[in-house]
Amino acid sequence: MKNYLRKHPEVRTIRVAAADLNGQPRGKRVPSRFADKVVEDGTRFPMSVLNLDIWGEDIDDSPLVFESGDADGILKPTERGFMPMPWLEAPTALLPIWMYREGGKPYEGDPRHALRAVVERYKKLGLTPVVAMEMEFFLIDDSGRNLQVPISPRSGKRRKAAETLSIRALDQFDTFFTDLYDGCEAMDIPADTAISEAGLGQFEINLMHCDDALRAADDAWLFKILVKGLARRYGFAASFMAKPYEDYAGSGLHTHFSVLDENGDNIFDDGGPKGTDMLRHAVGGCLAGMHDSALIFAPHANSYDRLVPGSHAPSAICWAYENRTSAIRIPSGPPAARRIEHRVAGGDVNPYLLLTAILGAALVGIEDKIEPCAPITGNAYTQDLPHIPADWGAAIDAFEASTFIPRIFSPELIRNLVLTKKQERHYMAELSPSEQVEIYLDTV
Repeated sequence: MKNYLRKHPEVRTIRVAAADLNGQPRGKRVPSRFADKVVEDGTRFPMSVLNLDIWGEDIDDSPLVFESGDADGILKPTERGFMPMPWLEAPTALLPIWMYREGGKPYEGDPRHALRAVVERYKKLGLTPVVAMEMEFFLIDDSGRNLQVPISPRSGKRRKAAETLSIRALDQFDTFFTDLYDGCEAMDIPADTAISEAGLGQFEINLMHCDDALRAADDAWLFKILVKGLARRYGFAASFMAKPYEDYAGSGLHTHFSVLDENGDNIFDDGGPKGTDMLRHAVGGCLAGMHDSALIFAPHANSYDRLVPGSHAPSAICWAYENRTSAIRIPSGPPAARRIEHRVAGGDVNPYLLLTAILGAALVGIEDKIEPCAPITGNAYTQDLPHIPADWGAAIDAFEASTFIPRIFSPELIRNLVLTKKQERHYMAELSPSEQVEIYLDTV
């Protein structure tokens, strides 16, 4: 890690940052001449910092604050190491960090450690998840009272229409996307195909599959930071909020995953289109945990505006082969690439908690040999099926009361997330819809 700064003497400052429960980067600015101390000894800040609400405020009744004296955690660099921050004017390096307790034990309230714990459970079974994520986001001109599509840097015009898979829409923001791909390469984020989506100024970039789930979550977290920072350099906003426009589809974060055995073979591949018993059991686990995990997939007030029938987002708990109206889709293609696509989450999620919930539920399904219901055919929106919680309060209650969630998440993280969301729900109720959008636009 130290070699990075020696190779880049132009870097005068670094940022050290960890993801809190909302996926917000929390950390410090440090002069680069003191970076060696951070690498060797770590840095400190209160454990409560990873449990702030969406405004960055303490949780009123959290035992992490006054009850415990607001004790420090020790934050150490992740294996990712230093990387550039291409959205800033001055040469600056980012060092991702995660939290440990004083004695060296991982802090259970850190979302990255939650994912690490699930990955370790796979490893004990000789299994390795392979993950790919689809990142949907909006480019938005938020300079006026009403949100709208930004003026194209190329044409100087503003097109107020959805442009699904439009090459013209991509070309209108070609300089932005060129800089975005350059930034991804500099940060070693495996950005693949870009498309325009169905919403106003909505785009999607796929991140390539990765056999390291922690790195895949890192990639998604860093990608969100990069896109939002770079957009501001262009004079507009980039937002991953679930539903900025009432009359257009929202942004999802679809997750594809398969699982390899010790020989590197896909345990979902049976040589045909249906997949193995292991695939069915993983689907069964995902379906069994879906209702109680809604708070992870839809963590904010705005999230539930997306999860409505007929909105290109799943609302029913079901699975299907090659069917985008279902919550779980088994894509077609070569049997060796047989995988599960989990379609519930919005773009506003914390990627670490998302992968923990998905991979954790699939593992429970594999361990318990959970048989799913029959796959559906046709339009899931018109069928009599069990549903994902339709509002924030129901999702908080389901997560808190669940007997399934403790098989995936630690008691500390469950408690912290519930307290956070109850506080946010209380204060969000005092705001108008436009004030809520203003909060979510830049944060999530």
